[in-house]
Amino acid sequence: MTGKPDTILLIHGFWVTPRSWENWKTRYESQGYRVLTPTYPGFDVEVEALNADPTPIETVTVPQIIDRLEALIKELPTPPILMGHSAGGAFTQILLDHGYGAAGVAINSAPTEGVAVVPPSQIRSLLPVLKNPANRHRAVGLTFKQWRYAFTNTFPEERARATYERYHIPAPGSIVWGSALANFQPGHQDTWVDYHNNDRAPLLFIAGENDHIMPPVIQRSNARHYKSHTTTEVVEFPGRAHLLPAEDGWEEIADYALNWALEHARPASPTTAR
Repeated sequence: MTGKPDTILLIHGFWVTPRSWENWKTRYESQGYRVLTPTYPGFDVEVEALNADPTPIETVTVPQIIDRLEALIKELPTPPILMGHSAGGAFTQILLDHGYGAAGVAINSAPTEGVAVVPPSQIRSLLPVLKNPANRHRAVGLTFKQWRYAFTNTFPEERARATYERYHIPAPGSIVWGSALANFQPGHQDTWVDYHNNDRAPLLFIAGENDHIMPPVIQRSNARHYKSHTTTEVVEFPGRAHLLPAEDGWEEIADYALNWALEHARPASPTTAR
């Protein structure tokens, strides 16, 4: 792998933890890569502990998350491949904009600031948080029915329930609300990126055709916002739901993401960022 990235950073989204990457981590490690699956600040415990005491989830902020991820990347000898799922896709975009990463893959990504497309299925998926303004100060979980609609609508019921029991945790209402209101607030908000940044590493959006919470229309709109000369592409996988890292056939997507990132990655050089 001379001249190519040898480290992959997998960034999880909300309502799950790094455990949701367990299959991808094992697959990439078996190919000789160093694979990092960092947690968010305060999330340094298992799923079961966060469900029992979601207090850390209530207080986490986007700047705290980005600071932790940047600190981790700064310790690496060369820039890693960044892959983020859902909210982790937005964080991947922010990290790329800040000058980190050899290449980025945003999988069923939450939108960065300025993406105004809000399809009905997304509203329904996020309603458990957005229906009550008081949830801005809470950690909000999903019922299995809500999880099934938002994350695993294409999964067989038994598989959907197994993922719910293994991966589900509450999400920070403050960040979900902040993202929903970002386009209506003055100035740059937490998920702002410079869409004209020509120094940004290449970025791929992966969209699941049947994703309810972050459907392909959001991925395409987010990609179109980029006006820089750097590579920005979108690929859609038919029949796929939101929880791509755990959906049957995930291997195809994991391999596609890695092969694309390796093909487009900037040559290995010491980690630097602005």
